[in-house]
Parts: sequence; C-alpha cells; structure tokens
Amino acid sequence: MSLAYVQKPQDRLADHLAADMAAVNLLIRERMASEHAPRIPQVTAHLIEAGGKRLRPMLTLAAARLCGYDGPYHVHLAAAVEFIHTATLLHDDVVDESAQRRGRPTANLLWDNKSSVLVGDYLFARAFQLMTEPGQIRVLGILANASATIAEGEVLQLTAAQDLATTEDIYLKVVRGKTAALFSAATEVGAVVAGAAEPVVQALFTYGDALGIAFQIADDLLDYTGTSTAIGKNTGDDFRERKLTLPLIKAVAKADAEERAFWVRVIEKGDQRDGDLDQALAIMHRHGALEAARAEALKWAAIGRAALVKLPDHPLRQMLDDLTAYVVARIV
Repeated sequence: MSLAYVQKPQDRLADHLAADMAAVNLLIRERMASEHAPRIPQVTAHLIEAGGKRLRPMLTLAAARLCGYDGPYHVHLAAAVEFIHTATLLHDDVVDESAQRRGRPTANLLWDNKSSVLVGDYLFARAFQLMTEPGQIRVLGILANASATIAEGEVLQLTAAQDLATTEDIYLKVVRGKTAALFSAATEVGAVVAGAAEPVVQALFTYGDALGIAFQIADDLLDYTGTSTAIGKNTGDDFRERKLTLPLIKAVAKADAEERAFWVRVIEKGDQRDGDLDQALAIMHRHGALEAARAEALKWAAIGRAALVKLPDHPLRQMLDDLTAYVVARIV
C-alpha cells in the first residue's frame, strides 16, 4: 500500500504545498508580533500553534498555484486568510463561552474575554494590512466582503439560536457566514492574484463555497452520527448546546404536536433530561432527517467537484477533488 494511498487528502495537499506553507507560517509569526503589547503574540501563538489543519490558507495557495502563479503574494493572502480565521475563533470562543478548542483550554479561559476580543481585533487589522500588499483592489474587496459576511453570519446565528422557527434558508445563510464565506474567498483570491481568466475565478469561488457548505453540514451531521474520537468532541454536543443545525431543523419541520412539544422543551426552554438525546435521534430517524441532511451535504460536494472540471489540468485539481470527496466520505 503506497503512502499516497493512506494519506488523507489534506495531508497530500500540505506535502505538495510544503514550501509555500513554510513561508506562510514564517510570515504569520512575523506579523503576529507586537512591540508594545506582549499579550498579543502570547494569545495568538496559543491558538495558531495549536495544531490546526491550516486548510483555508492551503486553499489560497492551491488556487494560486493551480492557476500558474509564481509571484510572492499568494503567501501574504494565505496569511491574511489564516489571521481572519483565527480572529473569528477568538471571538467565537467568547460568544460561546467555550472552555476548549482543539483539545486545549481556550484563550478566553487562560487569559480573559477582553484579551480574546482585542487580540481578535488586532488580527483582523493585521489581515487587512496583508490584503493591501499585493496592490489589487479586487483582492481587498473579496476578503473585506468575506469578513463582513462572517460577522453578519455570527450575528444571525445569535438571533436564530434556540428559535424553532429557524428555516433551512436561514441555516444556509449562517453556514455561508461562519464557514463557506472564508473558504470561497480563500480560493477566489488565489485565482485573482494569479490573474486567472474570469471563468476560472468563478469556478474557484463556486468550489470554495460548495466545499465550505458541505464541510459544515457534514460536521453538523457527525455531531449526531459520529463517534467522540472521530469528531474530536462529545457526540450530541450541538444538541446539548441547543444549536439548530440542519438535521434538527429538518426534524422540527416534520414534527407532530407531541414531537414539537419535545423540541420546545429541550431546545427553546433548555429543559434537557436523561434520555433526551436518544429521543431526539429517534425522532430524526423517524422523519429521515439525518438521511436528508446527508443528501444535502453530498449535493454540495457534487457542486464543488463539478466546478473543478472547469479548471486547468493540474495535480492540485485532483487533490482538491479528493479533499471534497473526503469531507463527505465521513458521513456516507
């Protein structure tokens, strides 16, 4: 069995882009420094060096290289994408009152909420500095718009939380904000900085958008169907946190009076008891909600893979295709 076969697609991508990623990591360390506020690099390093997959900056590098780019600025844009992602994680952990991320205590737990919010703001500012360096207004516009969409999605998620009236359309807007907006911006700016033709730019945008949506739906589905070891958190955490993800939204839409009373108690009122997670799963199975959510994830993965067909023939194109297949293979 070859090494290429047993490696995960994101690991093959990382190997192919190793030199570029080394440059991105070096730039990140340089730009997260602060002469006057040592807490900034302390907080940033705690999260950035926690062993994340760096998938989003890799998407920028892959898109640029796939389009034949040989300049230096894909590295700056990849670092900007990672800074935006890290800033949102710092803010998310404060909003969610999280105590753990990637198996380690969160920054807000180790320091405080004020430090997490302000360092997140600093990283957003650093990201905007990096965005300007290629000297392309379109690149700046793409990443600025993505940042606004992310913030909008977070506020929408806050207002939709525990509201059983939340629809699949609202869920999709939240997912585009919290996940897909940065995926699609990451791939789109890689194509733009490379000077790719417009159909290629649009194909990479579509790919990133669809990958992000499939990725989030798969994660939401795994919360109910995966194992704690596989998903890196406890199965049913979304249920306990009363999050209205796609499987639950689909089950609520088909609920009879007795089932709706159950959802009101456990989600809207937060009155959860022993056995409620099992009952929630039984209701989801009864209405085919998990299967329908799985079909939705597979649909978005297919959209992403179809977009790749419009891209130049390149080893990275196959790696991106394999990555998309892997994202949804976990739920099949």
